Amino acid sequence: MQNSDVLLKVDDIRTVFQTRSGPLEAVSGVSLSVAKGETLAIVGESGSGKSVSALSIIKLLEGAGKVASGSILFNDLKLNEMTDEEIRKIRGKEISMIFQDPMTCLDPVFTIGDQIIEAIRIHEKLPKKEYEKRAIELLRLVGLPDPESRINNFPHQLSGGQRQRVMIAIALACKPNLLIADEPTTALDVTVQAQIMTLLKDLQKQMGTSIIIVTHDLGVVAEMADRVVVVYAGQVVEEASVKNLFADPQHPYTKALLKSIPRIETDRSQRLNTIKGSVPSLTEMPSGCRFHLRCSYASSKCATEEPPMMELGDDHYSKCWLKDPEAEQEMLSLINKEDEINEGLTEHSATHSVEKKELLLSVGKLKKHFPIKKGLFSKTVGYVQAVNDVSFDIYRGETLGLVGESGCGKSTVGRLVTRLLQSTAGTVSFAGQDLDQVNSQTMKAIRQRIQFVFQDPYSSLNPRMTVLDIIGEPLEVHGIASGKEKHERIAELLETVGLNPSDIQKFPHQFSGGQRQRIGIARALATNPDLLICDEAVSALDVSVQAQILNLLKDLQRKMGLSYLFISHDLNVVKYICDRVSVMYLGEIVEVAESEVLFDQPMHPYSQALISAVPVADPTRQPDRIILKGEVPSPSNPPSGCKFHTRCPKAMDICKQKKPDLKDMGSGHLVSCHLY
Repeated sequence: MQNSDVLLKVDDIRTVFQTRSGPLEAVSGVSLSVAKGETLAIVGESGSGKSVSALSIIKLLEGAGKVASGSILFNDLKLNEMTDEEIRKIRGKEISMIFQDPMTCLDPVFTIGDQIIEAIRIHEKLPKKEYEKRAIELLRLVGLPDPESRINNFPHQLSGGQRQRVMIAIALACKPNLLIADEPTTALDVTVQAQIMTLLKDLQKQMGTSIIIVTHDLGVVAEMADRVVVVYAGQVVEEASVKNLFADPQHPYTKALLKSIPRIETDRSQRLNTIKGSVPSLTEMPSGCRFHLRCSYASSKCATEEPPMMELGDDHYSKCWLKDPEAEQEMLSLINKEDEINEGLTEHSATHSVEKKELLLSVGKLKKHFPIKKGLFSKTVGYVQAVNDVSFDIYRGETLGLVGESGCGKSTVGRLVTRLLQSTAGTVSFAGQDLDQVNSQTMKAIRQRIQFVFQDPYSSLNPRMTVLDIIGEPLEVHGIASGKEKHERIAELLETVGLNPSDIQKFPHQFSGGQRQRIGIARALATNPDLLICDEAVSALDVSVQAQILNLLKDLQRKMGLSYLFISHDLNVVKYICDRVSVMYLGEIVEVAESEVLFDQPMHPYSQALISAVPVADPTRQPDRIILKGEVPSPSNPPSGCKFHTRCPKAMDICKQKKPDLKDMGSGHLVSCHLY
């Protein structure tokens, strides 16, 4: 890369946070560069320092954090030496940032137009009418429908994908040379994620903007990036072009991350590769190579000496002793030994098969309509049709996946099954008992057999309760165990989910995200349930932790005969863990099929679009995407006929008038579409 092509050069920066226990170094000697018009991806697990590295560039750290040493050069400007007043002139105009959660970044009391105009007004002086005109142009540029009227909307009136587009519009308001995108697609559905990635690539071509994308989604990296920087424990451990990194990763950490991803083509009988342990705490950073405690190939040298960044040729760098002649032999012998061990662990000890004999859960024509109330006397003026005529069965030992875009009613179905919400109509039968007909005492006994695992373990676990209290609570509520017996049962549950029984007196904040999710699973298992409802149970986790939890769920199913209702929008995960999959759109099921069949031969146009939108973690294989136009219609005013016809690329006249029936196309493959 010629110096004249370099837009941003970060050299050996160290970012330090002042805490009560003393200074903590979150970024330790990170170096990277971005060329004009290039996309650089920064990847790594949560807590690795990737977001702090990006925030350090534009001095957006919290008050206690600062870049203590190193240099940040942007177009020959030394950003780290600038005052706050000086950096404000650069931030937003020359360098902009797209944050992960647009709902927390957009001001709820101002319209989106006001917020875009504010970003322009700070840096540019224009005639008053020009501001609104420019804001409308930006909204049109990022693909927001009907920008002339939408400009007066407030953030809560937009969908998640639309809010992210507004964030991109604000970031592009002053045509910056560099765009920093921090997890811009993590919380989005695959269809919206595909739209946002396509949008960013198109805008980059039009404006020549350089992009730094911070993410742990390696599918997004493969599709978006030109080069990749892998960060671990505050240090860059590998850097390469995207093709070289995926084809020939050199650092053990990079190899482990790539191996732990569930892919569409992954064999369901095989265990996912995992990385033992977790990212070290800033207060307990290991000596030598920071990855050596989790590395299967670590030699004695790795534990005592920090490796330098070694050049491997073709602009490929790795911070590992594996390329050092003195340590190479010892490490290669460990690699061969590890390969032998892995050969014996490639499959779950017994391939799980579902014999559809014992029906556990039966849901029939389930409906949930929420009333819309307005006025002084709260008059009902309409209904939000969250769930409409949903039917499915789950057999003992089976995993049924429930997939669809946000707002389609997946999570509502989970709550209706457990009677956390009361249904408007329809039936739910568990182990032959109609839940509408049972008394409260029987319902309590049934709830003991149906348990929930929630998406965010940090918000679902009481921060004021220890692990002992969290897992012990359901044991006492259902009269299963108390006293010494309860303590022994909790210790047994912690071992079952792969945690140390000595952690029993710790609080949730003392655990990593993956460990907290394991505590949530242990609590769910405490009552010896038959059915677990997993509501986005792995969507907030890093790929390495996600692999651990998926392996755990499969192992528990095999040992305990558990059934799962697995609610998710991550189709790679759904393909790996589910036996059958139900696809939902706007409160209705549009297709049901065996997992392999659905992903090989999806029949409904919506299912085809969802599967085509899944990011592929291979830069040489780009999917042929079906990009859905428009947004999901409002469930308070759904379209007539087939609800998908407003976005369907194959819609016919009959689709607008008549709702298609859910028909069996053979072998239990159901589809609701006039094409068939």
